[in-house]
Amino acid sequence: MKRLRLCSLLFLIAVMGVVAQDTMLSKEEAVVKALENNFGIQVAKNDIEIAENNKSILNSGYLPTLVGNAGANYQRDDSTFEFPGQFLRDPNSGETLLDDAGNPVPRPDTDLYKAEAQRYNAGLTANYTLFDGLGRFYNFKRLKEQYQLTSLQARETIENTMIQMFSVYFEIARLTENKNVQKEALKISKQRITRSEYAFEYGQNTKLDILNAQVDVTNDSINLLNTRQQLANAKRDLNVVLSQDLNETYEVDTLVTFIPKLKLDEYVAQATLNNVAILQTERNLAINAYDIKVNSAGYLPNLDLTGSYGWNLNQNAPSAFFPGVNVNNDRSFGLGARLTWNLFDGGGTTVRVKNAKIAYENQEILQEQIELQVNRDIQNALAIYENRLNIYQIQEQNVLTNQNNFERSKEQFQLGRITSIEFRQAQINLLNAQTNKNLAKYDAKLSELQLLQLTGQLLNVEF
Repeated sequence: MKRLRLCSLLFLIAVMGVVAQDTMLSKEEAVVKALENNFGIQVAKNDIEIAENNKSILNSGYLPTLVGNAGANYQRDDSTFEFPGQFLRDPNSGETLLDDAGNPVPRPDTDLYKAEAQRYNAGLTANYTLFDGLGRFYNFKRLKEQYQLTSLQARETIENTMIQMFSVYFEIARLTENKNVQKEALKISKQRITRSEYAFEYGQNTKLDILNAQVDVTNDSINLLNTRQQLANAKRDLNVVLSQDLNETYEVDTLVTFIPKLKLDEYVAQATLNNVAILQTERNLAINAYDIKVNSAGYLPNLDLTGSYGWNLNQNAPSAFFPGVNVNNDRSFGLGARLTWNLFDGGGTTVRVKNAKIAYENQEILQEQIELQVNRDIQNALAIYENRLNIYQIQEQNVLTNQNNFERSKEQFQLGRITSIEFRQAQINLLNAQTNKNLAKYDAKLSELQLLQLTGQLLNVEF
């Protein structure tokens, strides 16, 4: 039964390993995909586009406004006009006409049927603010600073996404190398089973050596299965960051190179000029300075210019007194200027200016705080990076030591001078040294990237 379970486990591993050769996803390709597809970066790019629209001349208040209006009215009346006490007169003499009985002839009623009247009008009104206390001038500059701030915020989003992407990318690389190490360990353990079975047949050892080898194969197989499962999960995590199909499969580049220390020292020295958090505080400080000037514009007068053009057409229906159609066609032009000066607005402008100055002072305090925190984070990140780099170098040497120990143990085991338990311990020591080296390598590289982010150089270096 044990042999059957072992065979089933080995078959499952073989099935999982029989896959088509995956394509290589390099670090550069991963960066390009993240920049193009990541949802957070797409939102940040849209925010930049909004800020760019806001800083355009169309949103500055410098352009005039032009308003057009038009109207039409139609009216139809059916009317009867009565003239009580009014009589017909001779058109020549003007005397009242009499009937045969000598009585005055009354004036007959007048009917107006389908009496139509139309009225049409159209007009254009132009307004332009010639001077508004320089409010729109400083607001226009404020919008430009807001655009710069939005660009910096998008850059921060991109940098955070890059760190997130590389943390998953390096986890895939680490698990890939661990998988290869565990496959080699499983191969060695399976060879032990064959050797133990031959030795048992020739009476050189006991059944216990075979059982120990089978146990080690089972453990190595389970560890390999777990690593493959973790690797599959990590690839799905990276697919989410890259916003691509969750079932996309690929291999990653396990080669890691580190930036020379002299170059890192140069980046650290220029960190205050390039750190995105410090640059954002500078933009916020400039925006607060313009807020003071925009609010101060309320102390100054406004000068507005206006121009208008109008057209009216009235076609009135005929009446009893005006039997013909009355047409009135008018055109009008107008120019004007208006000066307004809010000499006292109840103190609202004064309060807004005072609050804007306080906000500016708060931003100065925040800037000092952020600069101090960034300097602390850079020093901590540099110390962490150097420590992890030293650990990686130590782990590299440790792998060489354990590799030599394993090779010697293997020779002694084949000569029968050490037990299988001692050989297994040497194998485990080598396996642990290799996996620890892999962990140290990618921890050091990720620490380097985090240091580059703090110095503002993450997007300026080759990965």
